[in-house]
Amino acid sequence: MLVVCDNWGMLKVWKKAPLGVKVEGGKSLADHLGKWVVVYFYPKDDTPGCTVEAESFRDEHGKIKKSGAVVIGVSKDSERSHQKFIEKFGLPFGLWSDPEHKLMEAFGVWGERKFMGRSYMGTSRSTFIVNKDGKIAYVWEKVKPEGHAKEVLEKLKELS
Repeated sequence: MLVVCDNWGMLKVWKKAPLGVKVEGGKSLADHLGKWVVVYFYPKDDTPGCTVEAESFRDEHGKIKKSGAVVIGVSKDSERSHQKFIEKFGLPFGLWSDPEHKLMEAFGVWGERKFMGRSYMGTSRSTFIVNKDGKIAYVWEKVKPEGHAKEVLEKLKELS
């Protein structure tokens, strides 16, 4: 069992997920209580790494769904951007818009990032499995996009 503790203050295994935090459109994890939920946070729609990760979840979606889990991708992009991303790559799962990064902050994935000597605020590519009771069952931080959904599927099989 992975227990995460890092500079970002990321949620740890067996902590209660922030079920009541709402994103654009009034969506919240509370709407999925009683189901396994895979919540993956990513930086930006239609960029190379984020596209590879989304396609990975698309390709494994049938198996993940069959395991009883729901997949939700979250970024700060607008709902319009998400809709274009979904249509362009045929994504069969929801993407949530969190422009004020409320959910990202609640999960501890929003913070200072560094790239090529520059500091900026952004999203840490991370994935959480939330169990039926609304608790964090597993965490991946600093996710490598390629093949990540297969890792998630294997962990779901192990946990359920």
